[in-house]
Amino acid sequence: MLSIISFLKLLKESFRDLLPIILVIIFFQLAIIQSVPANWLTTTIGLAIVGVGLAVFLLGLEVGIFPVGEGLASDFAHKESTGWIVLFAFMIGFGTTVAEPALLVIADKAAGISAGRIDSFVLRMVVAFSVGFAIVLGVWRIIKGHPIHYYIITGYILVVAATAFAPKEIVGLAYDLGGVTTSTVTVPLVAALGIGLASTIKGRNPVLDGFGLIAFASLTPMIFVQFYGIYVYQFVEASQVIIPVAAHSAETAVAFDFSLLTILKGLLSVTMDVVPILAVILFFQYVIIKKPIHNLKEVLIGFGLVILGLDAFIIGLEMGLFSLGETMALQLTQSGSTFIIYSFAFAIGFSTTMAEPSLTAIAKKAKEISDGKVNDFVLRLFVALGVAIGISLGAFRIVDGGEIVYYIMVGYMFVIALTFIAPKYIIPIAYDSGGVTTSTVTVPLVAALGLGLATNIPGRDPLIDGFGLIAFASLFPMLTVMLYGVITDKIGVKGEHELEKIHMDGLRNAIEAANDMALSTVKIHGTEKNHSYKMPFSAVHIIVPSERKNEALSAAKEAGAHGVTIMSAHGMGLDEMENFYNRLESDFTDVNLMMIVPTKEVSHIIQSVMHKLDIIGDGDGITFSYPILNVKGLTLKSSDL
Repeated sequence: MLSIISFLKLLKESFRDLLPIILVIIFFQLAIIQSVPANWLTTTIGLAIVGVGLAVFLLGLEVGIFPVGEGLASDFAHKESTGWIVLFAFMIGFGTTVAEPALLVIADKAAGISAGRIDSFVLRMVVAFSVGFAIVLGVWRIIKGHPIHYYIITGYILVVAATAFAPKEIVGLAYDLGGVTTSTVTVPLVAALGIGLASTIKGRNPVLDGFGLIAFASLTPMIFVQFYGIYVYQFVEASQVIIPVAAHSAETAVAFDFSLLTILKGLLSVTMDVVPILAVILFFQYVIIKKPIHNLKEVLIGFGLVILGLDAFIIGLEMGLFSLGETMALQLTQSGSTFIIYSFAFAIGFSTTMAEPSLTAIAKKAKEISDGKVNDFVLRLFVALGVAIGISLGAFRIVDGGEIVYYIMVGYMFVIALTFIAPKYIIPIAYDSGGVTTSTVTVPLVAALGLGLATNIPGRDPLIDGFGLIAFASLFPMLTVMLYGVITDKIGVKGEHELEKIHMDGLRNAIEAANDMALSTVKIHGTEKNHSYKMPFSAVHIIVPSERKNEALSAAKEAGAHGVTIMSAHGMGLDEMENFYNRLESDFTDVNLMMIVPTKEVSHIIQSVMHKLDIIGDGDGITFSYPILNVKGLTLKSSDL
């Protein structure tokens, strides 16, 4: 819902999430490198723009993408047209991946350093097709209700099998492309599709079945790209001289071109990424389902906010942060201290992940549909910890010169083992966490770090060793999130409804126990005798305007009430509460009629009052009851006992 309060809340959260990045940069720049960057003012302004852009982006998701995605999924499920659902899933997966900016960057770098064997366009088509196939497979799993870990484990086996035959030049690239295919816009829409289907199809659980589509989109590109690599390195001859990755000088600081033309080009680029998604949604909504979008104006505003927020987000990153990150990576590799390199890798992985908009959106959705059992901020902390550990280990692999496949295989073994240990509700969320951590913020900085290390460390090949950090950043969050699930399960964290049920059960048991122990002492009307009974009593309150007091008393008396306590009251409805200050000193215009009666008479009395005074229709007033214990001094007729 659009509101200033919602935006300000998101703005506050955005700047809170950017704080780790700022602290990391300040610490390493001043304490380790011991120099003030030339473009520090530009970087500061850029971070401010990032915070505002992230808040606008998240507001757009809540207003536009999440509601329409879940609504479309629900309509498809009610339509019971599996074919159209599958086609929609493929078009969303393929269409959003082709235009993914991070994929363009990685594909161009791979083409430049592969001696002409890898074609950037063909590589993008292979990845886009694999993502479309992955979304189809994930939707099919939700429809059929199959457990996700069977698919994921089979996928890991295929990845390892392909790795055994793939040339070593393609392995790191394939693993990285599994992490860059899930974009900032794609992730929320795909998540909304999965959750919407799981919420609508009978017998499906939004937590167990709704998540997982992003995991499929991260897994299949690893398989498809490795088979593509087997083909090109077997049948395509090298036609170009290898273009080395340019090393930045320590003093390099590329200033952002803040001209109107550059801003418009950036806005157009982001629009071109988002408009195909909107076009697919509108086509299926109006042509296939033939149903108008509810609150179309708000949905369009939401998509507009997503475009503006994402564009501002990218502008802020480019205003010094990317170039600063590349320069710092080079300076740290030249420091001669591997500990500093690993520390920087850990810190930059943690801080960029905490600021990742896709992760923020998914974490909020996970908290919402898990009934609060998953804490969104704690989930992001564990994901960020996983990314930090992964990038640090990936940096160690580049420095040490180890084979990436051994690291990844061992990681998969741990993922499979934890899959059978972790609670079921966390497994799909953990699998998805690996895909949402590597997009707008993380990919450029992590790719620059990996290629910078491989370029500047003797004996390393940028193509073989430079890629792979993103794969580590995608793998380790799955481990840490499943560990988070194990920990919360061990300490007994409950969802809001579970806690409410436990509370109500406890309250009910306490009341029943008290009723069993407490004796109510009453007088018998017409006699001087007092008797103690194990009888439950309740208080019935009827609050009505003063002029309707007699009607209420008459209705209660006819239903069996024999006594009443009358208290003055002053009530205000919804309209009056909007501006209650000038009404606080008003005269008491209502009465509160309280009657203590045997609990067995409560329903009869309330029904009588409700119908005679038309309380649930046009009449004014409210009536309610609650149990009471240890009644003393009440007078009843013998017939009541």
